Amino acid sequence: MNKFAKWLAVSSIISIVTIIGVFVYTIDPKTTESLYNIRPLYLVAAAGIHLLGFAMWGIRTKIMAGALGYNLEIKKAFEIVISSSFLAAMTPSSVGGEPLRIHLLQSDRMPVGSATAVVLGERVLDAIIILTAAPFALSLFGEVLGGGKLDSLLMFGQLFLFFILAILLYAIWKPHYTRRFLQWIVNKCSRLFGDDKKHIFCKISEKVDTELEEFHYSIFFFLKEGRLGLMAGILCTFAFWFIEFSMLPVLLMGLNQYPSAIIVYAAQVLLMIVVIIPATPGSSGVAEIGATTLFSVFVPTYMLGIVVVAWRALTFYLNLLVGGFVSFNILKDTVEVDELLK
Repeated sequence: MNKFAKWLAVSSIISIVTIIGVFVYTIDPKTTESLYNIRPLYLVAAAGIHLLGFAMWGIRTKIMAGALGYNLEIKKAFEIVISSSFLAAMTPSSVGGEPLRIHLLQSDRMPVGSATAVVLGERVLDAIIILTAAPFALSLFGEVLGGGKLDSLLMFGQLFLFFILAILLYAIWKPHYTRRFLQWIVNKCSRLFGDDKKHIFCKISEKVDTELEEFHYSIFFFLKEGRLGLMAGILCTFAFWFIEFSMLPVLLMGLNQYPSAIIVYAAQVLLMIVVIIPATPGSSGVAEIGATTLFSVFVPTYMLGIVVVAWRALTFYLNLLVGGFVSFNILKDTVEVDELLK
């Protein structure tokens, strides 16, 4: 079994086992009765909203690539973001999606440094918006979650996001030290593997130097010449998260639940911090338990299992299905996917 198959199996098994556990914990006679009152049209609309989020993400990628002077076709942008959701669903903290997006942008004649700037730029914008919204979301949940174990988990997730964001910002702000650090790693590896491999690491060193220079040039181009594209990217990021977080309220309406929309949005902000913790592939298990805990604030216990299953079906299994179809249509086989998972 290759690494791709292992990640897929592990993430799916953990998710299914956790969902079964949630159902066992929350099911009662009212659960069965509520299943007969589900309104399928709302569930279809929720799925459509999730797919609309992909469209907005694709528009953001196209705009940010355009800000660096690369004309990325909108169809190609959609394919890139949808296919990346497949690898993201199988890797801790969804980190598998970034290498695939960089690879696909590079295959569209964009230099690796510029592709990295676009992809990491998107990640930084996402992190900034979630981190900015998190304190407000925590204040809304303060009375309900005060002193609970979830407080510590949310704090750890927020610190982890700050840590990653700080590393990225430092790498951008101090490119000289970043280059020296990476060259130090390459040199250490060269000594470890001996003189017969030295020429390989010399090529790697040159490649790292070239791509870092391109990456830093692209980032500073965003900040100077491409500020209009960066501002458009920020607006698209706001729109993306608004669309993505609007899926759950519509899903709840389909299950005849009508909680406060603000609380529902706040719960999803906190949930994004929980799932970013690199604990399991695709945050399987962590996402289900986190959703069960947060959604219990506004969903009756007997409905929790159904809500979590429906939410996870749209945010995880739909990503695997649609993202997998697009990924293999582009990459043709699992070999290239397996390489990106290494």
